[in-house]
Amino acid sequence: MVTFVLGAAEEATRNPVNKEVVDAENVVSDDDAGIPESSAIKGIEEREYCLPSEASEILKSLATEWENVVDVNALKVIPLKGAMTNEVFQIKWKTTEGESSRKVVARIYGVGTGVFFDRDVEVKTFEFMSKSGQGPRLLGRFDNGRIEEFIHARTLSASDLRDASTSALIAAKMKEFHDLGMPGPKTVNLWDRLRDWVKEAKRLSSPEDVEAFSLNTLDKEISTLENELSGTNQCIGFCHNDLQYGNIMLDEESCSVTIIDYEYASYNPVAYDIANHFNEMAANYHTDTPHILDYTKYPDLEERRRFVHAYLSSSGEKPSDSEVEQLLEEVEKYALANHLSWGIWGVISEHVNKIDFNYREYAKQRFQEYWSKKISALSSDEPDEHNESDEHSHDNGKQAATTTHHRPGRSIGIPRRLKRLFGLGFFRSRH
Repeated sequence: MVTFVLGAAEEATRNPVNKEVVDAENVVSDDDAGIPESSAIKGIEEREYCLPSEASEILKSLATEWENVVDVNALKVIPLKGAMTNEVFQIKWKTTEGESSRKVVARIYGVGTGVFFDRDVEVKTFEFMSKSGQGPRLLGRFDNGRIEEFIHARTLSASDLRDASTSALIAAKMKEFHDLGMPGPKTVNLWDRLRDWVKEAKRLSSPEDVEAFSLNTLDKEISTLENELSGTNQCIGFCHNDLQYGNIMLDEESCSVTIIDYEYASYNPVAYDIANHFNEMAANYHTDTPHILDYTKYPDLEERRRFVHAYLSSSGEKPSDSEVEQLLEEVEKYALANHLSWGIWGVISEHVNKIDFNYREYAKQRFQEYWSKKISALSSDEPDEHNESDEHSHDNGKQAATTTHHRPGRSIGIPRRLKRLFGLGFFRSRH
């Protein structure tokens, strides 16, 4: 199935070509010597960047409509780093304007990743976002991917998330995203998704891994979290659910951000989406070990409070201190659900995804952080300092002792099999 969006070539030019901002961090190679520019298929195959024939058909159709493209067949394919669900490529052609070029983005769906979400729903979300002016335009679809408009802005880096002004922009854009009236049932998706993923993780895993990752206990953990966190006063919004730095683009001229990649988007508690964003500050997917997480980089209480205040203030009304503190507390609890979510995702991805990423090790760290933070997050009525607490300290990889109290009747503690899986202590980074 090939779908070419009529008029897509003209619509894809809304950003002036000569205002290009090179995303140096995400581009593997962006010089003329990097990837051959002969014929599209020949150049791709020589470097094993093989696009489906349907994608090539759409790309050629697009380039044909652009009068200033020198040669529609002489496209350059540039793989973008940092993607863990799909393979993403920047496609560019030389133009008659000298150094300028025409660009689009090709997204090839990861094999087996349909288990995580409904692709048809995701495409509808993408189209809604495009029509709402929230993201890139859809230029064409094929069986296992799509062609998108290239946004002339730079993808954020891990360090950008710590910049106070950039963080405030993200907070305001997140609030705008949450308030979108996305068509469809406005019901929480989180808990059903977690249960579906656990079922799939157990189906794919060996008995040894089911035991090692305590997969048979996760249904109970999910029910515990759902009972603890579900409440009538929670704010439900349309959430991105994967707001890591690679899914945020910054136009430095207009000081505006754009959120991209909506595969996991759904209605959820907004506290979950904010928690996901905070958890992602422990990651840097553009290193030699992109799967390693460093939770000493989790935002401290001042950073978290500043973000939440900016989020609540973006509608124009100043939030009360109690509103800020309540959302902060909800976020810390939903961080647990987020660790479970991406831990289970890592177990499944290890079996279904062929992208070069150590999903198993990533899953271990997310589960590890869940068990490490569960007691304090569910027992405390005050926002936790997280990376500054005694519980989070570590010395030569050995687990620090804690004396945290818990509510009667709650299942707590770290299963013995997980201690064996993770080793003697909790590692935070490999720096």
